[in-house]
Amino acid sequence: MMKIKLAKQALDEIRSHAEEDYPNECCGFFFGSEKNFRKMTHIKRVKNIQSENRKRRFRIDPDEYRRAERFADQHELDFLGIYHSHPEHPAIPSEHDRSVALPFFSYIIVSVTGGKSVRVRSWRLNESQQFDEEELEELPEIEKVS
Repeated sequence: MMKIKLAKQALDEIRSHAEEDYPNECCGFFFGSEKNFRKMTHIKRVKNIQSENRKRRFRIDPDEYRRAERFADQHELDFLGIYHSHPEHPAIPSEHDRSVALPFFSYIIVSVTGGKSVRVRSWRLNESQQFDEEELEELPEIEKVS
């Protein structure tokens, strides 16, 4: 199983974002480094620009992706992935999630029930275009990107 290390503070920030945007899906990026495992050191909230059905879908402005890539380059970080929430659904990728996923990225999904975060899991698309779960491990600190 692949591993992604992140701080409790990062999990708290992602959970908070998911709860604040409930009952709609939230979304954001995370950055860090990759050697034998992925280490998340920076996160950035982004706006869900999906115009319809925001309770079941998120969409990120393409300009946000470009800004994220520039940020990663400027700070010598790897752009590791995307997080989003699943209001009233499990933290398991949907078929839609699979259809828009990129193989390199990790996808952190937060399940939110009744406005409260109940589970966080991470996934990565494999060569067969299926998701493999990644093990999450907490670290002591992280930075938030504004």
